[in-house]
Amino acid sequence: MPGKFALKKPADVPGRAWPAIMIGLFVAFGGVLFGYDTGTISGILAMPYWLREFSTQEDNTLTASEDSLIVSILSAGTFFGALSAAPFGDLMGRRLGLMTSAGLVFNFGVILQTAATSQPLFIAGRFFAGFGVGLVSALIPMYQSETSPKWIRGTIVGAYQLAITIGLFLAAIVNNSTKDRNDSGSYRIPVAVQFLWSLILCIGRVPSTILIFLPETPRYLIKMDKYDKAAIALGKLRRLPVDHPAIIEELNEVQANHLYEMSIGTASYSECFKGTVGKRLLTGCLLQSLQQLTGVNFIFYYGTQYFKNAGFQNPFTIQVITNAVNIASTFPGLYMVEKLGRRNLLLLGAIGMCVCQYIVAITGTVAGTTDLPAQRAAIAFVCIYIFFFASSWGPVAWVVTGELFPLKVRAKCLSMTTASNWLLNWAIAYSTPYMVDEDHANLQSKVFFVWGSFCFVCIAFVFFMIYETKNLSLEQVDELYGIVTKAWKSKAFRPALQFAEVDADAQRGMSLADIAANQERKRSVSHVEEPNVPAAEKI
Repeated sequence: MPGKFALKKPADVPGRAWPAIMIGLFVAFGGVLFGYDTGTISGILAMPYWLREFSTQEDNTLTASEDSLIVSILSAGTFFGALSAAPFGDLMGRRLGLMTSAGLVFNFGVILQTAATSQPLFIAGRFFAGFGVGLVSALIPMYQSETSPKWIRGTIVGAYQLAITIGLFLAAIVNNSTKDRNDSGSYRIPVAVQFLWSLILCIGRVPSTILIFLPETPRYLIKMDKYDKAAIALGKLRRLPVDHPAIIEELNEVQANHLYEMSIGTASYSECFKGTVGKRLLTGCLLQSLQQLTGVNFIFYYGTQYFKNAGFQNPFTIQVITNAVNIASTFPGLYMVEKLGRRNLLLLGAIGMCVCQYIVAITGTVAGTTDLPAQRAAIAFVCIYIFFFASSWGPVAWVVTGELFPLKVRAKCLSMTTASNWLLNWAIAYSTPYMVDEDHANLQSKVFFVWGSFCFVCIAFVFFMIYETKNLSLEQVDELYGIVTKAWKSKAFRPALQFAEVDADAQRGMSLADIAANQERKRSVSHVEEPNVPAAEKI
């Protein structure tokens, strides 16, 4: 049944699915770098030994500006790293670019942080580690999307978000294990553990495979006009011989789609803002921005004090609760992204988050911080909010942006959408303390009205902007956007266009809808006259 979730591939799909699934899930492990690096700093900044060594104040505290700089410099690095993912991904390739980002750039930042004994070197290390995280956060969904079978692509790309939540959870555990040490190991151990994550990603074993020798994505090789190498790579992923009709047919469609796209425009940055590609870029940037504006970072970065007001005294217990809910709730999302589809799941998640945020805001505003039963009810709805986020907007934002763009500008567009995520991440991390601080806006629980309002915007955004791309190949997504003009009509779309049959010169200026209609008529006539159609040949 189309859309039914299972690890067993559909009967009509040739070859084996497990190699591509295992590779995609293993590459998702890079999300641990993202989550762990993001989560470890909050614990380090609270460690007594680190404060004694790194503080510039007589009372061993950080000034507000120092605190803000040390925390937010990572997001600054990730922003620039995400923008740099396009040249990394296009010039070095998806695979080599990913390995360089994790093995060299990220580890260089970790080395600086581990060696640091004062703020300047530690801050520099945070920036370079962030730069590596930014590169990885754009390249991993790109690699996964270009190698995964379409029937389970959403689950595989969504696993990247699961790895992020696991990284956050591991950071909380490691921080708690070393926080009471009275030596440099208190902060150097949590920082240095990140070498292990990058090492696993670069040389860790997958069944019968090592990441160093993983194939480059077939679509990147087609982009670089290396058809024979693309056939070998796809054959490894599908466990089929390179001359198998299914391999030839799939590659022909990818190559023909790329040639068609190149015939109607260039691969420059300016092309990213034109036509349906511009519409898709706007969709991707807004999706990643709104993911941050739902308020999830307030919960994980600044929610500790709010939880204390509800009667919880141990900050570690608070971290464990929120991170455990975050991890557990991601699994239903990996199921529902293929069962319900991208559009329905995002819409359901936005409605659930909106309701929860408003309930928390109203409860906290009316009851204040003295009514413990009311505050504990608010905490319950915070956890329900985390469930809705982790099962929808958390993973699905990466899934959708990984599927949106044509091959010629995929790296450029994905780098910009990911940079949007990190730009808002930085803005929220920087501004939230001013929003809740007593000496500034002093919103306190009213800040949840802000997040709830953005969640309401998310509902409208999904309805008007998000197309359903479940069970479509990346090339069929191009056809979808070329034919369907309204997002709410996308669920009725059925692919009819074969790019391998498009004559770019003869059909120049025709809409994709007209080209598809012509192909349908020709196929109907051909089916009547020649029912036995020969196997596809390499183009």
